[in-house]
Amino acid sequence: METNNRKSNSNEISRRKFVGMGATSAAAITILPSFTVSGLGHVAPSDKLHLAVVGCGGEGAADIQAFMKTPKKNVVISHLCDVDDRMAADRRKEYPKAPFYHDWREMFDKESKNFDAVTVAIPDHNHAIVGLSAMQLNKHLYLQKPLSHDIYEARILTQAATKYKVVTQMGDQGASCEGMRTLREWIEAGILGDIEKVFCWTDRPVWPQGIPWPKTNPPVPKELNWDLWLGTAQQTNYIENLVPFNWRGWWQFGTGALGDMGCHIIGPPFKLLGLGYPTEVSGSASTVYNGIFSEAQYPESGPVSSSIKFKYILKNGKNLDLYWMDGGITPDRPIELEGGANMNEILGDFTGLKDYEGSTLFVGTKGKAACGWGGRSPVLLPLSLNKVVNVPKKYPRVDGDVDGHYWQWIDACIAGYGNAEVDSPFEGYAGPLTETVLMGNLILRSFNIREKVKRTDPVYGDMEGFVFPGRYINYKWDGPNMRITNFEQANQFVRREYRKGWGELKI
Repeated sequence: METNNRKSNSNEISRRKFVGMGATSAAAITILPSFTVSGLGHVAPSDKLHLAVVGCGGEGAADIQAFMKTPKKNVVISHLCDVDDRMAADRRKEYPKAPFYHDWREMFDKESKNFDAVTVAIPDHNHAIVGLSAMQLNKHLYLQKPLSHDIYEARILTQAATKYKVVTQMGDQGASCEGMRTLREWIEAGILGDIEKVFCWTDRPVWPQGIPWPKTNPPVPKELNWDLWLGTAQQTNYIENLVPFNWRGWWQFGTGALGDMGCHIIGPPFKLLGLGYPTEVSGSASTVYNGIFSEAQYPESGPVSSSIKFKYILKNGKNLDLYWMDGGITPDRPIELEGGANMNEILGDFTGLKDYEGSTLFVGTKGKAACGWGGRSPVLLPLSLNKVVNVPKKYPRVDGDVDGHYWQWIDACIAGYGNAEVDSPFEGYAGPLTETVLMGNLILRSFNIREKVKRTDPVYGDMEGFVFPGRYINYKWDGPNMRITNFEQANQFVRREYRKGWGELKI
C-alpha cells in the first residue's frame, strides 16, 4: 500500500486545543491538526485497503455493503464513526472488531496510523471539513455527493486532492455504469448530432420543503450527540424529525433537491460533453402565500419546486443550454413518445424496477437520447431506434457496474495515486460538477433576498410589501473566481461561516 509522507506543519494543532479554542484564534487556524501528521507510517498489506467509515447508517450503510461486495475481497472495515448510536448499532454488530468513535476528530487523532482511506456519508454541511482533514492525513477519500455544502468548499477539496496526492472518488456511482459508456458511444458515433439542449429533472424533494423553521424545542434523542451532528453549522435547537433524513430540506444543513440528485442527473452531460463552469444562470422557484398578496418567507428551507437554466460554452465554441427541474416540474413531453406512455418511467426508470428518481434528456440536431440518473438504462428516441441502431462497444466496462464504482476506487487506492483511473475524481470532474450544482442553489437562495417597500394597490390601497431584486434576472457567473458579477448580494452564498470552534477551511 502506497503512503505519502509529509513534514509537520507548525500551524497544526491538536484536537484538544482545537476544540477549546476561542473565536479569535479559531478563525485563524488552518484546520484540525495533530492528527493531520500523526501515524503516516502505516503500510497496509499490498492486497488490502483498511477503511475508516464516517457515517454508518443510511447511505453509509449502503456504501459499506457495496465496498464489501468486491470479488477481490480487498477491503477491511477497520474503524467506525457516527454521532448517532441508533444509526451505528447494526454496523457495530456487523464489525465488532472495528474500534468505534462518536467524534471523527478523535478517531483521526488516535487511529490514523491504522487505516489507509476514509469513506464519508454524513449530512452535507460536514462533508468538506471531514474530507479535507482525511486528505491532510494523506488518506484516500470516498466522499458522498455532493462533495460539499458550499461552492468554496468544493473548490478547496479539489485543490486538496491535487496537493495531497490522494485517490478521490465522489459517490455518484452511476458514473461507472454501463449506460454512461453506451451514451458516450452514441454521441461519438454521431447518432444525436450536435447536442444543443439537455433537460434534467427529478422527483425530489421527497422530504418537507417550503416550510417555516419550527418554533418548538423538542428534547434531543439520548442516542444523538447533537453538538457533533451540528459540527460546522451554526448553533440551533434540535428539530423534530430532522435526523436521519429531513435535514436535506434546510439550507443550514442540506443542499435540497439539487444537492441530492444533481450530481447524478447533471453528471452524464457534464462528463460526456466535457462541461466546465456555466457562464450564465437563471431560474425560478415556487412561492407560498400565507395571506392575500402576502408571500410567506421561509428562507431557511428550500423551495417546493424549482426550474433553473445553465448556459455553457462548449469546447468547440458552440452554446449549450442545460435545464434543471424538480418538485414535479418536467420538460415538455418528447413528441416521439406515444400519448399513453408514462414519460418518466420510459426515460428514467431502472429497467424493470419501476423506480423513477430522475431523468436526463439529450436533444441533438439529429436525434434524442435519455437515461435515468447517472446514465442508467439509456434509450434512443423514438424507441423503435433501439432495435435497429447497433453502435460497437468502444470503451471498457467497469466490473460490477454501479457497485464497481466502489471497487475501482479500492483498486486505485491500493495501486497508489496516479496509477489507476476512477470515474469521479475530484480533480477535473467531481469538484467542478459539484460547483455547478451548488451554483443552482445560489440562485434559489438569492430568490428570497427581499427589500421592504411601500406601494398603493388599486383595490387594497396603501400597503407595505417587498421587492425581490434577485428574482427573474440572468446571473453572470465568473467560475474561476467563484463570483456573480452582476448581483453582489448573491455572493454571500458562495461561502458560509463555520460555527465558532470549528475553524476555517484552508489547505
